[in-house]
Amino acid sequence: MDYAALGFKAGLEIHQQLEGKKLFCDCPALNSEKKPNRKTERRLRAVIGETGEVDIAAAHEMKKNKLFEYVGNSEDTCLVEFDEEPPHEANPEHIQTAIIAAKLLHAEIVDEIQVMRKIVVDGSNVGGFQRTMLIARNGYIETEKGKVIIPAILLEEEAAQKGKETKDKVTYKLDRLGLGMLEISTDASLKDAQHVQEVASYIGMVLRSTGKVKRGLGTIRQDVNLSVKGGERVEIKGFQDLRSIPKVIEKEVNRHVALLKEGKIMKKEVRKAEADFSTSFLRPIPGAARLYPETDALPIPITKELLKVQLPTLLKDKIKTLTKKHQFAEEVAEQLIKSNIDFEMYATKYKNLKPSALVEVLLTVPKDLRSRLKVKTEKITQKHFQDVLTQLNEGNIPKDAVPEILTLLTEGKKVDYTKFKVADAKDVEEVVKKIVKENPNLSQGAYMGMIMQKMQGKVDGKKVASLLKKYL
Repeated sequence: MDYAALGFKAGLEIHQQLEGKKLFCDCPALNSEKKPNRKTERRLRAVIGETGEVDIAAAHEMKKNKLFEYVGNSEDTCLVEFDEEPPHEANPEHIQTAIIAAKLLHAEIVDEIQVMRKIVVDGSNVGGFQRTMLIARNGYIETEKGKVIIPAILLEEEAAQKGKETKDKVTYKLDRLGLGMLEISTDASLKDAQHVQEVASYIGMVLRSTGKVKRGLGTIRQDVNLSVKGGERVEIKGFQDLRSIPKVIEKEVNRHVALLKEGKIMKKEVRKAEADFSTSFLRPIPGAARLYPETDALPIPITKELLKVQLPTLLKDKIKTLTKKHQFAEEVAEQLIKSNIDFEMYATKYKNLKPSALVEVLLTVPKDLRSRLKVKTEKITQKHFQDVLTQLNEGNIPKDAVPEILTLLTEGKKVDYTKFKVADAKDVEEVVKKIVKENPNLSQGAYMGMIMQKMQGKVDGKKVASLLKKYL
């Protein structure tokens, strides 16, 4: 697809949830599994924004006249979420995280933060608005296809999570409402579908570098704004992952081209990315009419103290350092970083083990257990790894025993490491000699299987292979 010839324009909005407490209260920032024990019901209406007009998207949602039910548990929600109490002071840790992200993206921090209300009456916010704050402007990132400008970095509230929906009523859970969330938008200079994917990946890497963001499915979302020459801007929401971005964009561009060829009138609208990479209509694109100042929150001056933040090393630079120091493939270093594994700590502590052996225990074995044996490897803790690596480092157990030991640890069982004690070298050699002598003319693989079964995992496979070469 010749994106330049089509007059393609695109920009990104990245939404990233933050760790810690919520933005305007002390409730925990989590997706709760607790059974709701409080609820309220409301109908929402659009109000006039700062421009003196009612926002087009808010008016569209209000016409649906739906009843909204809000439920939550008293242990992880409070009156702020239920809009029965004014917001508390903005979470200072989240403001600091936003400043760190802004500096990493070369943006200009504002002098004073003004809390604004963004009108949202689709039910996802109890009060009919979302609180948002401009933190920085005019940032940029360098990409393979040129500099991309970041006009705005905002700190805002996460929306409530939609539950059951009928024709007339929607239920929302409030445990997610009010989580701190960074919104980072780019200009419309993204050149093509792959460029959009590259920029989304880079900004995600910068945000993870802060060490203050949530990880996992649904904690980061990408919205893509795009258009072609002669058409109108469309905002696409709901991408499943980064890999789906190019496919959805290509299919959406083809839809725009087809509509223009047919002479149909296009409208600015928000659309949802579907599982088959097509899009479907959600609502008209909102505009500036949906904003007005938050009267329950004072402006926050940016002091010199707030600006004194320690900038972290970018993950891409950590990957380069690991790759160079330990002679890893870049993919291995990237996987270690993404898995939040402090490899340098393990390398310093277990000096008898080669980096490749550490990688096998920390990455390869858990991945194999998870995919092949369906072991719940998320239950493996840092202490479990350290216990196993201590035994391995001191030569008490063979490497081949690690999968079984880690499996036992995930099941919460106490491990008797004496049962995995490394067999005496002379005993192993005698077993190899005997099996080769009693079973002539077998393949090396067959001998390996027989010997390893006989030794019950108490010997390293490489040692057995070496001895087999000697006697075959």
